Amino acid sequence: MNTSQKETMKRGEFLRSLSLGTSTLMAFYCMGTMTSCSSGEMDPLTTTTPTTPTTGTGTSGLTGNATTSAGAISFTVDLTNATYSKLKTAGSYIIIGDLIVALSTTNTYAALSKVCTHEGTTVQYRSSENDIYCSNHGSEFNLTGAVDKGPAVAALKAYKTVLSTDGNTLTVSA
Repeated sequence: MNTSQKETMKRGEFLRSLSLGTSTLMAFYCMGTMTSCSSGEMDPLTTTTPTTPTTGTGTSGLTGNATTSAGAISFTVDLTNATYSKLKTAGSYIIIGDLIVALSTTNTYAALSKVCTHEGTTVQYRSSENDIYCSNHGSEFNLTGAVDKGPAVAALKAYKTVLSTDGNTLTVSA
């Protein structure tokens, strides 16, 4: 009986087997050649950002459309759902579709385009500064989307947020 077993090697293991140094591996990674193309296994040299649903029917904690490519942004977030419950904590944020949604340290919600207007990097909320920050080149935006510090010169698109009276759902719309 002849049985064959498929052996696989991850990209990082292969490159290390070629005796490439750390600086060479980092150069490959930074150039984007280390992106995932495997069958679902995570390469230790590849990092990914957790994704959240962009459209939903309610079972995922999201109802509506959270991407600009699928039409006008209009969605409701179930803040009691485990995926989104951290949005009930002041100073936290989450990426939902094409937006960054944050509950500021002053307990107000902000929903803005997640893409920095300078070079397209995904921005993040900084609770220590109560602002939106682009780690790529240091642009800073206030919670209305206006640029506080460049190199970005254009504001982030802001969306309307409405919290339900019971505090359990957040509606975001254009």
